Amino acid sequence: MNFVALQLLKIPETRRRILTTFGLLVAYRVGFQIPIPGMSPEYVERITGEAGSTAFGLLSAFSGGMIGQTVIFALGIMPYISASIIFSILAKVSPRIEALQKEGATGQKKINQYTRLSVVPIAFLQALFIWFGIFRKDEQMIAGNQDPDSIMLMMSVVLSLMAGAILVMWIGELITEYGVGNGASLIIMAGIIATMPSSLGQMYAQQQDQAYNTLMTLIGIWVAIVLVIVFIQKGERRVPIQYARLTRGRRVYGGQRHYLPLKVNMAGVMPIIFASALFIIPGVLFGFLEWDTLNSMFQDTDGFVYIFMSMSLVFAFCFFWNNLMFRPEEIADNLREHGSFIPGIRPGAKTAGYLKEILTRITLAGAAFLALIAVLPNFITGGIPGLQGQLAYFLGGTSVLIVVGVALDLVDRLNAQLVMRNYDGFMKGRSSGGWAKTGGTKG
Repeated sequence: MNFVALQLLKIPETRRRILTTFGLLVAYRVGFQIPIPGMSPEYVERITGEAGSTAFGLLSAFSGGMIGQTVIFALGIMPYISASIIFSILAKVSPRIEALQKEGATGQKKINQYTRLSVVPIAFLQALFIWFGIFRKDEQMIAGNQDPDSIMLMMSVVLSLMAGAILVMWIGELITEYGVGNGASLIIMAGIIATMPSSLGQMYAQQQDQAYNTLMTLIGIWVAIVLVIVFIQKGERRVPIQYARLTRGRRVYGGQRHYLPLKVNMAGVMPIIFASALFIIPGVLFGFLEWDTLNSMFQDTDGFVYIFMSMSLVFAFCFFWNNLMFRPEEIADNLREHGSFIPGIRPGAKTAGYLKEILTRITLAGAAFLALIAVLPNFITGGIPGLQGQLAYFLGGTSVLIVVGVALDLVDRLNAQLVMRNYDGFMKGRSSGGWAKTGGTKG
């Protein structure tokens, strides 16, 4: 890393994009200061112990919102993420959506429009879930002069949450179009980072005598987790691809060797998101039916049932997502159509089987990593007194995985801006020499 990054502010377009991104993120955080009409403005957040024993804190980290708080941006970007995930899956299983995706920019524009429209019903369902699952159960959130059974109050809360979710989606798209990086990812990262000062202050208030030692321990844990996550995120399995040589007159085309990069953590945080969302359903259902024994088993984050089910779901969703998004048969057909092949492997079915075998091995490694990340916050919370809530989730690794992934993507985008203008970039030789000498492609 060098001081070439200072050149970013000397480029008018990049400087404008950075300032636009910063301004939109500030506007996004302002929404967390606006209470929902009819809700108690004094009630800021739920009890810390309760937040740490449920999956709401983890879903808040994924959505960039504050599920369980009486503000209009409580849902965050979660409805838009849910809609994007749905259409990502439909693009693989629905022939109509898959045909639109193959149309290029025009088809992608239509899919984006469908995604925006589907945010409205998804936000409505999630807002109803928040009302009946959280707000209605805790009447301290409702203002004293309001009737908790009022239909008008329920509609006011639901419509406010829907409007906030749509506004957050709009801010995210503005960041994507006029700012730097992916707007939804930056909103999630901003939501995670914004909760850290208050969480640290709360921990300091509970551990005034041991605050320094605890802080040093947390820094050590954070550095170790970041190093492991960066190592796994950058880890990839390179499959050699050989282009066939074609002779046209006296000229020979092709013959170069490239690589097909397969990331170890190909699924990202999607399996953890699916597992966390699925875990909320039994807890709410058992609580509604007053099945206290089963409910306590799903709420006990340190118990065997919770840890075993969580790790099993992460493994299952990791294999499901990778097999859905990465199609070895399509890759094999594309390689054969373009005159490419894997050295030592016959084109066609043999190539597809070889890629599927590699996918299974790297998915197993990525699933083990994600499963460990999913349950690690529980051990950290129990090991350090006073470390609960959002801070525990952050240090546990899941939120760090999001922040590090978004930060790496942001660095790559800014580095591309510098390279386009003949600068060396953040890392000298990374863009110009390192990849060209190996003949590889950056994955």
